[in-house]
Amino acid sequence: MRKLQGFWRTGLHHGTAVTVTAVFLLPLFWMLVTSVRQPGLPPQRTVEWLPESIRWQNYADLFVMMPTARYIVNSLKVIAVAVPVTLFIASTAGFGMSQLASAWRRRLFLGSAVLLMIPGTAVWMFRFQILQWLGLIDSLWALIIPAFAASNPLFVLLFYWTYRQVPASIFESARLDGADALTVWWQMARPLARPTAVGVIILTFVMYWNDFIAPVLYIYDAQLYTLPLGIQILKQLEYGNWPYLMAGSVVMMLPIIFLFILLQRAFLHNISLANLFERN
Repeated sequence: MRKLQGFWRTGLHHGTAVTVTAVFLLPLFWMLVTSVRQPGLPPQRTVEWLPESIRWQNYADLFVMMPTARYIVNSLKVIAVAVPVTLFIASTAGFGMSQLASAWRRRLFLGSAVLLMIPGTAVWMFRFQILQWLGLIDSLWALIIPAFAASNPLFVLLFYWTYRQVPASIFESARLDGADALTVWWQMARPLARPTAVGVIILTFVMYWNDFIAPVLYIYDAQLYTLPLGIQILKQLEYGNWPYLMAGSVVMMLPIIFLFILLQRAFLHNISLANLFERN
């Protein structure tokens, strides 16, 4: 009887997991199917499991209709600088914050929480003025510069929570042996925060890869447009042509899926980002 109950419990658990996964994957499947339909067809009223005529040429047409390759390269340039800079700044800031005295640590934590509540629209004009003073308007550096402030206070807090889980005696023993702060962070703290680093890499990649507002505000040269702007241009060129629009969306989505699959083992580790949120 117990074996039978265990069998049904396991079956129900897996069945529920498969059902929930299917519900979330269905829109992605619909997008992929729509992307290979014949151009010019109206959107289907129900889910089309397989189009009558599959047209992979839609993806090649994207690179003919507009300079999609250039947009992808521009986005990758931003990612190549912004992600490692964000990771370095957020990790060192979180480590430094975790090593402060309790009073200062509390003040910085509250300050970071307040910054998280400020809407992004409130800093657009101020950031524009700073970039204009620095002469960075209409350059890719205008999109990269937030990385030098860790991109988002949340990333600093994630590292802070991670380093706070490590016993202080470990870092103290390293200091007694003569190690400076940078050595302690690089050789001891950083390896312990690897799951959090993976989570921050994924979040930062998604944030900069999908960023549409910053290029609209700060980029005027069409040669510097990123992929999100390219998708908007595609929408204007082929308004209502859903196969092309969905093909562009698939191109936009594939790097994120690939990155998550590549890093999911560390991202879903038992001391990873999800558990940090749960414990804090």
